[in-house]
Amino acid sequence: MNILLHTCCGPCSIYPVRVLRGEGMTVTGYYHRNNIHPLAECLKREETLKTYAQTIGLPLLVQKGYDLEGFLRNMAFRESERCLFCYHERLTATAELAKQGNFDGFSSTLLYSRYQKHEVMKSLGFTIAQTIGVEFIYRDFREGWQEGVDESRASGMYRQPYCGCVYSEKGRYLKKLNKIDEITI
Repeated sequence: MNILLHTCCGPCSIYPVRVLRGEGMTVTGYYHRNNIHPLAECLKREETLKTYAQTIGLPLLVQKGYDLEGFLRNMAFRESERCLFCYHERLTATAELAKQGNFDGFSSTLLYSRYQKHEVMKSLGFTIAQTIGVEFIYRDFREGWQEGVDESRASGMYRQPYCGCVYSEKGRYLKKLNKIDEITI
């Protein structure tokens, strides 16, 4: 099978690419940008992914543009459901590109993360596949989490400190800020 793999970053690509190639699949990566903020963080992740893709001979497609405003409009007043909307946007974009590019199917490195809402992504993937008409290749990549983490650290890859959106960035760093406030009060 020739599949398009939504790739959120280099470190999260290590294990899924290895597994899919091990199954005899031809894999092309797809980097979707709109959900990663700020732009400097997006570009840092993109550069790491491009370097890794080149190292392992992974063809890589990169979303054109950077629709920060569109992403934020879709999230406004839905912050508590933001992950659902974000997953839907990324998986839909990947499925549409897979269909246009005559890929046999699509998948996502989001299925690798222990921090994502796995069952929600799985369900969305199958629903989107049925709607768009291209197969969703489901694998639970979480079993290789530590392997990917260890390899990315050993190779000196940039490892992002939060999922991607401005809300996840706030969640990550606000915890640290609150700890500092507790100490200084």
